[in-house]
Amino acid sequence: MFWANFLHIYQPINQIPDILERIVNESYRPLIKGLKENKKIKLNLNISACLTKRLVKDGYQDVVHDLKKLAERGQIEFTDSAAYHAFLPLLPKTEIRRQIILNRKINRKYFGKVYQPKGFFSPEMAYTEKIGQIVKEMGYQWIILDEIAFNGKLGEGDWFHFYEIKEAPGLKVFFKNRRISNLIVNAISRSVSSLKKEIGPLYKENIYLLTAMDGETFGHHRPGLQKLFFEILSSSSWRKIFISEIPKFIKYKNKISPLDSTWSIEEKDLKERKPFKLWSGNPLQKLQWQFSYFVIKIIKALDHETSDYKKARKKLDAALESCQYWWASKYWWSLEIIEQGAYELKEIITDLGNVSQKTREKAKNFYQKILTLAFCWQRTGVIRDFHKQKEKWQAIPFRERTSPEWFNQIILEFEAEMRKAAKNQEFEKAIKWRDAIIKLKNGADVYDVLHVVNELWTVRKLPSLKPFLKHKRFSRFARSYFLPLNYQPKHWKK
Repeated sequence: MFWANFLHIYQPINQIPDILERIVNESYRPLIKGLKENKKIKLNLNISACLTKRLVKDGYQDVVHDLKKLAERGQIEFTDSAAYHAFLPLLPKTEIRRQIILNRKINRKYFGKVYQPKGFFSPEMAYTEKIGQIVKEMGYQWIILDEIAFNGKLGEGDWFHFYEIKEAPGLKVFFKNRRISNLIVNAISRSVSSLKKEIGPLYKENIYLLTAMDGETFGHHRPGLQKLFFEILSSSSWRKIFISEIPKFIKYKNKISPLDSTWSIEEKDLKERKPFKLWSGNPLQKLQWQFSYFVIKIIKALDHETSDYKKARKKLDAALESCQYWWASKYWWSLEIIEQGAYELKEIITDLGNVSQKTREKAKNFYQKILTLAFCWQRTGVIRDFHKQKEKWQAIPFRERTSPEWFNQIILEFEAEMRKAAKNQEFEKAIKWRDAIIKLKNGADVYDVLHVVNELWTVRKLPSLKPFLKHKRFSRFARSYFLPLNYQPKHWKK
Protein backbone atom coordinates (compact mmCIF):
# COMPACT_ATOMS: atom_id res chain seq x y z
CA MET A 1 0.00 0.00 0.00
CA PHE A 2 1.18 3.50 -0.86
CA TRP A 3 0.24 6.14 1.69
CA ALA A 4 0.09 9.82 0.76
CA ASN A 5 -0.47 12.14 3.71
CA PHE A 6 -1.87 15.63 3.15
CA LEU A 7 -1.98 18.37 5.79
CA HIS A 8 -3.78 21.68 5.41
CA ILE A 9 -2.82 24.52 7.76
CA TYR A 10 -4.76 27.78 7.80
CA GLN A 11 -5.61 30.65 10.09
CA PRO A 12 -7.55 33.76 9.02
CA ILE A 13 -5.51 36.87 8.36
CA ASN A 14 -7.22 38.58 11.31
CA GLN A 15 -6.72 35.73 13.78
CA ILE A 16 -6.35 36.84 17.42
CA PRO A 17 -2.60 36.96 18.24
CA ASP A 18 -2.97 34.91 21.43
CA ILE A 19 -4.69 32.11 19.56
CA LEU A 20 -2.11 32.13 16.79
CA GLU A 21 0.66 31.88 19.38
CA ARG A 22 -0.98 28.82 20.92
CA ILE A 23 -1.40 27.11 17.55
CA VAL A 24 2.21 27.78 16.58
CA ASN A 25 3.54 26.33 19.84
CA GLU A 26 1.05 23.49 20.22
CA SER A 27 0.92 22.34 16.60
CA TYR A 28 3.18 23.89 13.95
CA ARG A 29 6.48 23.79 15.82
CA PRO A 30 5.99 20.24 17.20
CA LEU A 31 5.04 18.98 13.71
CA ILE A 32 8.13 20.59 12.22
CA LYS A 33 10.29 19.13 15.01
CA GLY A 34 8.92 15.66 14.29
CA LEU A 35 9.68 16.00 10.58
CA LYS A 36 13.23 17.16 11.31
CA GLU A 37 13.83 14.16 13.55
CA ASN A 38 12.34 11.67 11.09
CA LYS A 39 14.11 12.40 7.81
CA LYS A 40 12.43 9.57 5.90
CA ILE A 41 8.95 11.01 6.45
CA LYS A 42 7.31 12.88 3.59
CA LEU A 43 3.97 14.66 3.30
CA ASN A 44 2.04 17.09 1.16
CA LEU A 45 1.42 20.45 2.77
CA ASN A 46 -0.99 23.22 1.95
CA ILE A 47 -0.33 26.46 3.81
CA SER A 48 -2.72 29.29 2.96
CA ALA A 49 -0.83 32.43 1.96
CA CYS A 50 -2.71 34.49 4.55
CA LEU A 51 -1.22 32.26 7.26
CA THR A 52 2.26 32.59 5.78
CA LYS A 53 1.91 36.39 5.95
CA ARG A 54 0.71 36.31 9.57
CA LEU A 55 3.53 34.00 10.64
CA VAL A 56 6.12 36.39 9.23
CA LYS A 57 4.35 39.50 10.50
CA ASP A 58 3.95 38.14 14.05
CA GLY A 59 7.53 36.97 14.44
CA TYR A 60 7.21 33.26 13.65
CA GLN A 61 9.69 33.36 10.78
CA ASP A 62 11.23 30.14 12.12
CA VAL A 63 8.11 28.22 11.08
CA VAL A 64 8.32 29.51 7.51
CA HIS A 65 12.10 29.00 7.39
CA ASP A 66 11.88 25.43 8.68
CA LEU A 67 9.09 24.49 6.25
CA LYS A 68 11.24 25.84 3.44
CA LYS A 69 14.21 23.75 4.58
CA LEU A 70 12.06 20.62 4.87
CA ALA A 71 10.84 21.18 1.31
CA GLU A 72 14.41 21.66 0.11
CA ARG A 73 15.50 18.35 1.57
CA GLY A 74 12.56 16.54 -0.02
CA GLN A 75 10.22 15.92 2.91
CA ILE A 76 7.49 18.36 1.97
CA GLU A 77 5.67 18.79 -1.33
CA PHE A 78 3.69 22.03 -1.39
CA THR A 79 0.13 22.19 -2.72
CA ASP A 80 -1.51 25.38 -3.96
CA SER A 81 -4.86 26.82 -2.87
CA ALA A 82 -6.77 30.09 -2.37
CA ALA A 83 -4.79 32.83 -0.61
CA TYR A 84 -7.48 33.78 1.90
CA HIS A 85 -9.33 30.46 2.17
CA ALA A 86 -12.20 31.70 0.01
CA PHE A 87 -15.08 29.35 -0.76
CA LEU A 88 -14.40 29.03 -4.47
CA PRO A 89 -17.55 27.36 -5.92
CA LEU A 90 -19.71 30.41 -5.18
CA LEU A 91 -17.26 33.05 -6.44
CA PRO A 92 -16.95 34.45 -9.97
CA LYS A 93 -14.22 32.89 -12.09
CA THR A 94 -12.16 36.09 -11.99
CA GLU A 95 -12.07 35.98 -8.17
CA ILE A 96 -11.17 32.28 -8.16
CA ARG A 97 -8.19 32.91 -10.43
CA ARG A 98 -7.14 35.93 -8.39
CA GLN A 99 -7.17 33.97 -5.11
CA ILE A 100 -5.03 31.24 -6.67
CA ILE A 101 -2.56 33.68 -8.24
CA LEU A 102 -2.20 35.54 -4.94
CA ASN A 103 -1.60 32.30 -3.05
CA ARG A 104 1.17 31.30 -5.42
CA LYS A 105 2.72 34.78 -5.47
CA ILE A 106 2.74 35.31 -1.69
CA ASN A 107 4.00 31.83 -0.83
CA ARG A 108 6.70 31.98 -3.49
CA LYS A 109 7.85 35.30 -2.01
CA TYR A 110 8.49 33.69 1.37
CA PHE A 111 9.41 30.11 0.41
CA GLY A 112 11.37 30.94 -2.72
CA LYS A 113 11.96 28.63 -5.68
CA VAL A 114 11.18 25.52 -3.64
CA TYR A 115 7.53 26.55 -3.74
CA GLN A 116 6.59 24.79 -7.00
CA PRO A 117 3.18 23.20 -6.35
CA LYS A 118 2.04 20.62 -8.86
CA GLY A 119 -1.35 20.03 -7.28
CA PHE A 120 -4.29 22.00 -5.98
CA PHE A 121 -6.42 21.94 -2.83
CA SER A 122 -9.67 23.88 -2.95
CA PRO A 123 -10.56 25.14 0.56
CA GLU A 124 -12.98 22.72 2.25
CA MET A 125 -12.24 20.42 -0.73
CA ALA A 126 -15.10 22.31 -2.39
CA TYR A 127 -15.52 21.32 -6.02
CA THR A 128 -17.54 22.31 -9.05
CA GLU A 129 -16.79 21.79 -12.71
CA LYS A 130 -15.52 25.36 -13.15
CA ILE A 131 -12.89 24.82 -10.45
CA GLY A 132 -11.51 21.80 -12.28
CA GLN A 133 -11.34 23.76 -15.53
CA ILE A 134 -9.62 26.78 -13.94
CA VAL A 135 -7.12 24.59 -12.07
CA LYS A 136 -6.20 22.83 -15.33
CA GLU A 137 -5.95 26.13 -17.24
CA MET A 138 -3.57 27.47 -14.58
CA GLY A 139 -1.15 24.62 -15.13
CA TYR A 140 -1.73 22.28 -12.19
CA GLN A 141 -1.38 18.54 -12.75
CA TRP A 142 -3.80 17.23 -10.13
CA ILE A 143 -6.48 18.11 -7.61
CA ILE A 144 -7.43 16.41 -4.34
CA LEU A 145 -11.13 15.81 -3.59
CA ASP A 146 -13.15 13.97 -0.96
CA GLU A 147 -14.16 10.40 -1.81
CA ILE A 148 -17.84 11.38 -1.88
CA ALA A 149 -17.13 13.31 -5.11
CA PHE A 150 -16.37 9.97 -6.82
CA ASN A 151 -19.93 8.66 -7.00
CA GLY A 152 -21.87 10.30 -4.16
CA LYS A 153 -21.27 7.38 -1.79
CA LEU A 154 -18.94 6.98 1.17
CA GLY A 155 -16.70 3.94 1.32
CA GLU A 156 -16.94 3.22 -2.41
CA GLY A 157 -13.83 4.98 -3.67
CA ASP A 158 -11.57 3.14 -6.10
CA TRP A 159 -8.11 3.05 -4.52
CA PHE A 160 -6.72 0.63 -7.13
CA HIS A 161 -6.79 3.25 -9.89
CA PHE A 162 -6.49 6.96 -10.46
CA TYR A 163 -8.66 9.04 -12.78
CA GLU A 164 -8.68 12.21 -14.83
CA ILE A 165 -11.43 14.83 -14.94
CA LYS A 166 -13.51 14.66 -18.10
CA GLU A 167 -14.30 18.39 -18.10
CA ALA A 168 -10.62 19.30 -17.59
CA PRO A 169 -8.68 16.89 -19.84
CA GLY A 170 -5.33 15.92 -18.40
CA LEU A 171 -6.13 16.99 -14.83
CA LYS A 172 -5.68 14.03 -12.50
CA VAL A 173 -7.95 13.65 -9.49
CA PHE A 174 -7.07 11.80 -6.29
CA PHE A 175 -9.57 11.06 -3.57
CA LYS A 176 -9.26 11.42 0.18
CA ASN A 177 -10.18 8.33 2.19
CA ARG A 178 -12.59 9.90 4.64
CA ARG A 179 -12.97 6.94 6.99
CA ILE A 180 -9.26 6.43 7.67
CA SER A 181 -8.70 10.19 7.92
CA ASN A 182 -11.47 10.39 10.52
CA LEU A 183 -10.11 7.46 12.47
CA ILE A 184 -6.89 9.42 12.90
CA VAL A 185 -8.18 12.95 13.55
CA ASN A 186 -10.90 11.75 15.92
CA ALA A 187 -8.32 9.70 17.83
CA ILE A 188 -10.39 6.55 17.37
CA SER A 189 -7.31 4.59 16.31
CA ARG A 190 -4.40 5.30 18.63
CA SER A 191 -1.74 2.92 17.37
CA VAL A 192 -0.31 1.64 14.09
CA SER A 193 -1.49 -1.90 14.85
CA SER A 194 -5.01 -0.65 15.52
CA LEU A 195 -4.99 1.31 12.28
CA LYS A 196 -3.75 -1.69 10.31
CA LYS A 197 -6.71 -3.69 11.57
CA GLU A 198 -9.08 -0.93 10.49
CA ILE A 199 -7.54 -0.77 7.02
CA GLY A 200 -7.73 -4.54 6.82
CA PRO A 201 -5.99 -6.74 4.22
CA LEU A 202 -6.03 -3.84 1.74
CA TYR A 203 -2.82 -2.50 3.25
CA LYS A 204 -1.04 -5.40 1.56
CA GLU A 205 -2.56 -4.58 -1.83
CA ASN A 206 -1.30 -2.32 -4.62
CA ILE A 207 -3.54 0.61 -3.69
CA TYR A 208 -3.06 4.21 -2.64
CA LEU A 209 -4.37 5.59 0.60
CA LEU A 210 -4.75 9.35 0.70
CA THR A 211 -5.48 10.86 4.10
CA ALA A 212 -6.21 14.58 4.39
CA MET A 213 -6.45 16.48 7.65
CA ASP A 214 -6.14 19.91 9.23
CA GLY A 215 -2.65 20.27 10.65
CA GLU A 216 -3.97 22.12 13.70
CA THR A 217 -5.66 18.90 14.81
CA PHE A 218 -2.28 17.57 15.90
CA GLY A 219 -1.31 19.14 19.19
CA HIS A 220 -3.77 22.05 19.23
CA HIS A 221 -7.23 20.51 18.88
CA ARG A 222 -6.02 17.12 20.11
CA PRO A 223 -3.01 17.36 22.44
CA GLY A 224 -0.53 14.55 21.97
CA LEU A 225 -2.02 13.24 18.73
CA GLN A 226 1.14 14.14 16.81
CA LYS A 227 2.80 11.15 18.49
CA LEU A 228 0.42 8.80 16.66
CA PHE A 229 0.83 10.82 13.48
CA PHE A 230 4.58 10.28 13.43
CA GLU A 231 4.23 6.62 14.35
CA ILE A 232 2.00 6.20 11.29
CA LEU A 233 4.33 8.12 9.03
CA SER A 234 7.34 6.16 10.28
CA SER A 235 5.78 2.71 10.00
CA SER A 236 7.33 0.23 7.58
CA SER A 237 3.91 -1.34 6.98
CA TRP A 238 3.31 0.97 4.02
CA ARG A 239 5.34 3.02 1.60
CA LYS A 240 5.12 6.79 2.07
CA ILE A 241 4.79 8.84 -1.10
CA PHE A 242 3.85 12.31 -2.28
CA ILE A 243 0.50 12.71 -4.01
CA SER A 244 2.36 13.54 -7.23
CA GLU A 245 3.96 10.08 -7.11
CA ILE A 246 0.68 8.14 -7.11
CA PRO A 247 0.65 7.69 -10.93
CA LYS A 248 4.06 5.98 -10.71
CA PHE A 249 2.57 3.09 -8.75
CA ILE A 250 -1.18 3.11 -9.47
CA LYS A 251 -2.83 2.41 -12.82
CA TYR A 252 -4.87 4.99 -14.69
CA LYS A 253 -8.45 3.92 -15.43
CA ASN A 254 -10.53 6.53 -17.25
CA LYS A 255 -12.06 10.00 -17.18
CA ILE A 256 -14.83 10.84 -14.71
CA SER A 257 -16.98 13.81 -13.74
CA PRO A 258 -16.60 14.44 -9.98
CA LEU A 259 -19.72 15.61 -8.20
CA ASP A 260 -20.19 19.04 -6.65
CA SER A 261 -19.08 18.42 -3.08
CA THR A 262 -16.97 19.32 -0.03
CA TRP A 263 -15.13 17.19 2.50
CA SER A 264 -17.85 17.70 5.13
CA ILE A 265 -21.09 16.78 3.34
CA GLU A 266 -22.95 13.50 3.65
CA GLU A 267 -24.70 11.29 1.10
CA LYS A 268 -28.12 12.72 1.94
CA ASP A 269 -26.86 16.24 1.16
CA LEU A 270 -26.08 15.19 -2.39
CA LYS A 271 -29.43 13.45 -2.74
CA GLU A 272 -31.10 16.66 -1.63
CA ARG A 273 -28.89 18.65 -4.04
CA LYS A 274 -27.32 20.65 -1.24
CA PRO A 275 -23.57 20.12 -1.75
CA PHE A 276 -22.72 23.54 -0.27
CA LYS A 277 -25.37 23.80 2.42
CA LEU A 278 -22.92 25.07 5.05
CA TRP A 279 -22.02 28.11 2.92
CA SER A 280 -25.26 28.94 1.13
CA GLY A 281 -28.98 28.25 1.16
CA ASN A 282 -30.59 30.27 3.94
CA PRO A 283 -31.81 33.91 3.74
CA LEU A 284 -28.91 35.24 5.82
CA GLN A 285 -26.29 33.62 3.60
CA LYS A 286 -28.17 34.88 0.54
CA LEU A 287 -27.75 38.44 1.87
CA GLN A 288 -24.06 37.81 2.55
CA TRP A 289 -23.42 36.63 -0.99
CA GLN A 290 -25.45 39.48 -2.48
CA PHE A 291 -23.35 41.91 -0.47
CA SER A 292 -20.13 40.19 -1.56
CA TYR A 293 -21.07 40.36 -5.24
CA PHE A 294 -22.13 43.98 -4.84
CA VAL A 295 -18.72 44.93 -3.44
CA ILE A 296 -16.91 42.87 -6.10
CA LYS A 297 -18.82 44.74 -8.81
CA ILE A 298 -18.04 48.18 -7.34
CA ILE A 299 -14.32 47.43 -6.97
CA LYS A 300 -14.08 45.94 -10.44
CA ALA A 301 -15.49 49.16 -11.94
CA LEU A 302 -12.80 51.38 -10.37
CA ASP A 303 -9.76 52.67 -12.22
CA HIS A 304 -7.23 49.93 -11.50
CA GLU A 305 -4.33 52.37 -11.49
CA THR A 306 -5.59 54.44 -8.55
CA SER A 307 -4.51 54.01 -4.94
CA ASP A 308 -8.20 53.74 -3.99
CA TYR A 309 -8.55 50.62 -6.11
CA LYS A 310 -5.35 49.02 -4.85
CA LYS A 311 -6.28 49.52 -1.19
CA ALA A 312 -9.87 48.35 -1.69
CA ARG A 313 -8.78 45.37 -3.78
CA LYS A 314 -6.40 44.21 -1.05
CA LYS A 315 -9.15 44.45 1.58
CA LEU A 316 -11.62 42.60 -0.62
CA ASP A 317 -9.24 39.69 -1.15
CA ALA A 318 -9.15 39.13 2.61
CA ALA A 319 -12.86 39.84 3.16
CA LEU A 320 -13.91 36.94 0.90
CA GLU A 321 -12.67 34.27 3.36
CA SER A 322 -15.19 31.48 3.83
CA CYS A 323 -15.76 31.70 7.59
CA GLN A 324 -18.45 34.40 7.61
CA TYR A 325 -20.75 32.30 5.41
CA TRP A 326 -20.05 29.07 7.29
CA TRP A 327 -20.84 30.62 10.68
CA ALA A 328 -24.18 31.85 9.30
CA SER A 329 -25.31 28.37 8.24
CA LYS A 330 -27.40 27.71 11.40
CA TYR A 331 -25.54 24.40 11.64
CA TRP A 332 -22.66 26.55 12.91
CA TRP A 333 -23.35 29.94 14.40
CA SER A 334 -21.34 32.98 15.48
CA LEU A 335 -22.84 36.47 15.59
CA GLU A 336 -19.36 37.88 16.08
CA ILE A 337 -17.95 36.41 12.87
CA ILE A 338 -21.09 37.22 10.88
CA GLU A 339 -20.86 40.86 11.95
CA GLN A 340 -17.12 41.04 11.33
CA GLY A 341 -17.52 39.73 7.76
CA ALA A 342 -20.30 42.18 6.93
CA TYR A 343 -18.41 45.07 8.57
CA GLU A 344 -15.29 44.42 6.52
CA LEU A 345 -17.31 44.49 3.30
CA LYS A 346 -19.04 47.72 4.36
CA GLU A 347 -15.76 49.41 5.26
CA ILE A 348 -14.32 48.63 1.83
CA ILE A 349 -17.02 50.87 0.31
CA THR A 350 -16.97 53.42 3.13
CA ASP A 351 -13.24 54.03 2.71
CA LEU A 352 -13.51 54.69 -1.04
CA GLY A 353 -13.15 58.34 -1.93
CA ASN A 354 -14.87 58.41 -5.31
CA VAL A 355 -18.11 56.44 -5.04
CA SER A 356 -21.58 57.91 -4.89
CA GLN A 357 -23.56 58.45 -1.71
CA LYS A 358 -26.11 56.01 -3.09
CA THR A 359 -23.44 53.29 -3.23
CA ARG A 360 -22.37 54.03 0.33
CA GLU A 361 -25.96 53.84 1.53
CA LYS A 362 -26.52 50.55 -0.24
CA ALA A 363 -23.46 49.05 1.44
CA LYS A 364 -24.66 50.35 4.79
CA ASN A 365 -28.12 48.86 4.16
CA PHE A 366 -26.63 45.46 3.36
CA TYR A 367 -24.67 45.57 6.60
CA GLN A 368 -27.75 46.55 8.63
CA LYS A 369 -29.95 43.91 6.99
CA ILE A 370 -27.43 41.17 7.76
CA LEU A 371 -27.09 42.26 11.38
CA THR A 372 -30.83 42.74 11.88
CA LEU A 373 -31.65 39.27 10.55
CA ALA A 374 -28.81 37.60 12.47
CA PHE A 375 -29.80 39.22 15.78
CA CYS A 376 -33.46 38.42 15.11
CA TRP A 377 -32.61 34.74 14.65
CA GLN A 378 -30.52 34.79 17.81
CA ARG A 379 -33.06 36.69 19.91
CA THR A 380 -36.19 34.83 18.84
CA GLY A 381 -34.75 31.33 19.21
CA VAL A 382 -34.58 30.48 15.49
CA ILE A 383 -31.11 28.98 15.93
CA ARG A 384 -32.09 26.94 18.99
CA ASP A 385 -35.22 25.67 17.27
CA PHE A 386 -33.25 24.78 14.15
CA HIS A 387 -30.92 22.54 16.11
CA LYS A 388 -33.88 20.90 17.80
CA GLN A 389 -35.66 20.24 14.50
CA LYS A 390 -32.86 19.58 12.00
CA GLU A 391 -32.68 15.90 12.95
CA LYS A 392 -35.80 15.14 14.97
CA TRP A 393 -34.80 11.53 15.42
CA GLN A 394 -31.71 12.63 17.36
CA ALA A 395 -33.96 14.05 20.07
CA ILE A 396 -35.27 10.53 20.72
CA PRO A 397 -32.96 8.21 22.70
CA PHE A 398 -31.71 5.28 20.66
CA ARG A 399 -33.29 2.84 23.13
CA GLU A 400 -36.74 4.28 22.32
CA ARG A 401 -36.49 4.29 18.53
CA THR A 402 -35.20 0.80 17.92
CA SER A 403 -36.10 -2.75 18.80
CA PRO A 404 -34.57 -4.42 21.88
CA GLU A 405 -32.85 -6.96 19.61
CA TRP A 406 -31.05 -4.27 17.61
CA PHE A 407 -30.28 -2.15 20.68
CA ASN A 408 -28.68 -5.19 22.36
CA GLN A 409 -26.78 -5.97 19.15
CA ILE A 410 -25.27 -2.46 19.29
CA ILE A 411 -24.31 -2.98 22.93
CA LEU A 412 -22.40 -6.10 21.86
CA GLU A 413 -20.69 -4.17 19.06
CA PHE A 414 -19.59 -1.45 21.48
CA GLU A 415 -18.44 -4.04 24.00
CA ALA A 416 -16.32 -5.71 21.32
CA GLU A 417 -14.67 -2.38 20.46
CA MET A 418 -14.11 -1.65 24.15
CA ARG A 419 -12.44 -5.01 24.81
CA LYS A 420 -10.33 -4.77 21.65
CA ALA A 421 -9.04 -1.36 22.70
CA ALA A 422 -8.30 -2.52 26.24
CA LYS A 423 -6.43 -5.56 24.92
CA ASN A 424 -4.27 -3.21 22.82
CA GLN A 425 -3.69 -1.05 25.92
CA GLU A 426 -5.57 1.84 24.28
CA PHE A 427 -7.30 2.61 27.54
CA GLU A 428 -8.62 6.08 26.63
CA LYS A 429 -10.29 4.52 23.62
CA ALA A 430 -11.73 1.70 25.74
CA ILE A 431 -13.21 4.22 28.18
CA LYS A 432 -14.74 6.11 25.27
CA TRP A 433 -16.60 3.02 24.04
CA ARG A 434 -17.64 2.10 27.58
CA ASP A 435 -19.06 5.59 28.11
CA ALA A 436 -20.94 5.28 24.82
CA ILE A 437 -22.68 2.15 26.17
CA ILE A 438 -23.64 4.02 29.33
CA LYS A 439 -25.04 6.89 27.27
CA LEU A 440 -27.19 4.51 25.25
CA LYS A 441 -28.62 2.83 28.33
CA ASN A 442 -29.32 6.15 30.09
CA GLY A 443 -30.69 7.89 27.00
CA ALA A 444 -27.95 10.53 27.14
CA ASP A 445 -26.97 9.84 23.51
CA VAL A 446 -29.33 12.64 22.42
CA TYR A 447 -26.87 15.25 23.68
CA ASP A 448 -23.97 14.24 21.44
CA VAL A 449 -23.11 16.33 18.39
CA LEU A 450 -21.94 13.12 16.69
CA HIS A 451 -24.22 10.30 17.73
CA VAL A 452 -22.38 7.44 19.38
CA VAL A 453 -23.80 4.88 16.95
CA ASN A 454 -22.73 7.01 13.99
CA GLU A 455 -19.25 7.08 15.48
CA LEU A 456 -19.30 3.29 15.74
CA TRP A 457 -20.06 3.17 12.02
CA THR A 458 -16.70 4.83 11.35
CA VAL A 459 -14.83 1.80 12.68
CA ARG A 460 -17.01 -1.13 11.63
CA LYS A 461 -19.83 -2.04 9.30
CA LEU A 462 -22.81 -2.94 11.43
CA PRO A 463 -23.58 -5.63 12.29
CA SER A 464 -20.07 -7.06 12.30
CA LEU A 465 -20.78 -9.68 14.97
CA LYS A 466 -23.17 -12.58 14.63
CA PRO A 467 -26.79 -11.60 15.32
CA PHE A 468 -27.70 -10.97 18.95
CA LEU A 469 -30.33 -13.71 19.06
CA LYS A 470 -27.87 -16.34 17.83
CA HIS A 471 -25.49 -15.87 20.76
CA LYS A 472 -25.59 -18.48 23.51
CA ARG A 473 -23.82 -16.61 26.27
CA PHE A 474 -23.20 -12.97 27.15
CA SER A 475 -20.81 -11.30 29.52
CA ARG A 476 -22.13 -9.97 32.80
CA PHE A 477 -21.13 -6.50 31.61
CA ALA A 478 -23.23 -6.70 28.43
CA ARG A 479 -26.23 -8.18 30.23
CA SER A 480 -26.32 -5.21 32.61
CA TYR A 481 -26.96 -2.86 29.67
CA PHE A 482 -29.38 -4.94 27.57
CA LEU A 483 -33.00 -4.01 27.08
CA PRO A 484 -35.40 -6.74 28.24
CA LEU A 485 -37.03 -9.07 25.71
CA ASN A 486 -40.57 -10.44 25.85
CA TYR A 487 -39.24 -13.91 25.09
CA GLN A 488 -36.07 -15.95 25.46
CA PRO A 489 -34.66 -18.24 22.74
CA LYS A 490 -34.39 -21.86 23.84
CA HIS A 491 -30.68 -22.10 23.00
CA TRP A 492 -29.73 -19.34 25.47
CA LYS A 493 -27.73 -20.46 28.50
CA LYS A 494 -29.09 -19.31 31.82
